[in-house]
Parts: sequence; structure tokens; C-alpha cells
Amino acid sequence: MRKLLRRSAAAVAAAASLALMSLTAAPAAQAAPAANHAGMTWTIAEKQADGTIRVSSDPSTNAYQGDTPATAVLPILCLRVTGAPVPASINPDFYHPWARGTVAATPPVSGTQLTSRAAADGICEQYYGPGWREGEHHDGRYGPNLEYGGGWSFWAYGYVPENTRFWTAIDGQPANPWN
Repeated sequence: MRKLLRRSAAAVAAAASLALMSLTAAPAAQAAPAANHAGMTWTIAEKQADGTIRVSSDPSTNAYQGDTPATAVLPILCLRVTGAPVPASINPDFYHPWARGTVAATPPVSGTQLTSRAAADGICEQYYGPGWREGEHHDGRYGPNLEYGGGWSFWAYGYVPENTRFWTAIDGQPANPWN
């Protein structure tokens, strides 16, 4: 029990540190606007006292064509997969899977800077360091040994600003600012 409490306290401390970093980081350089491109965005669905957060699509999300013009300026949802075990407070399933790591949001950037997945991943790495990349629609896992991939949302430790939308990648659909 003490080990679990120390792990939860460490997760909350890490989330607080990420919050401070996202508020004090310098913005990335602006790029030329992309013509008629849109990207998919997510928001916060749930937060728990143990430092976990569920980021998710909502009725405004368009996972097939994008829902927000690339000229919009929003944070990027970043993820670092660490292999973190599923917390006792979460029962992962297809629509509420576990991402096995930590999320954070960059300061707002223009979607026009997201010219490729590598560019988006690079911005996450610029703010948070090696191993960080843009979160993707299918990053969550569920089932025995987390062997199945889920979609539309995922749980992770971390911090993302409330009442905001953030750029989130999706593989296999033209719903990213670079498509």
C-alpha cells in the first residue's frame, strides 16, 4: 500500500511539474499558413485524484477530415509511453484504454507548424525531452496484458489544461494538419 501511495504521489508531483513547464515554455517559431487543411482535436474527458487523466474526442471532433483549421493556435497533446501499469482506479476497455505513460500539452502552436508527424513529435520533444511524441487516436491499450488497441480516448498520468482543445494525431485518416 505504501508503495502504491508513493507511486501516486510521484505521479501527482510529475503532473504538477509538467503543468509548470507547459505554462513557462517559450513558444515555437511560426510557419507559413497551410491552405485549407484541418486537424483533429481532443479535449479532457475526466480527471482523477491519483494524477490520471482521460483525454478524448467529443462531439466537435472529426477523426476523418479534421475539425479545426490548421491556422488555429492550440497546444499539442504529447505522450511519453513508459510502460506504466494500469492504476487500480481504471478498468481499460476499447473506448477507455490505458496509454501506459504520461501526457502533457505544449504551449499553443499554429497547426501550420505541424507539417508532418515528425514535426509534431519534434515539438513535443523540444518541450519535454527525448521519448515524447504527439499523442495519437489509437495510443490506448486494453485487454489481457494490454494486447488490444483502443480508440477515441485514452487514460494516462499527467496534466493537460482544462477547457481547451489540443492537436491530436490520427494514423490512417486525412485528419491531421499536414494532410
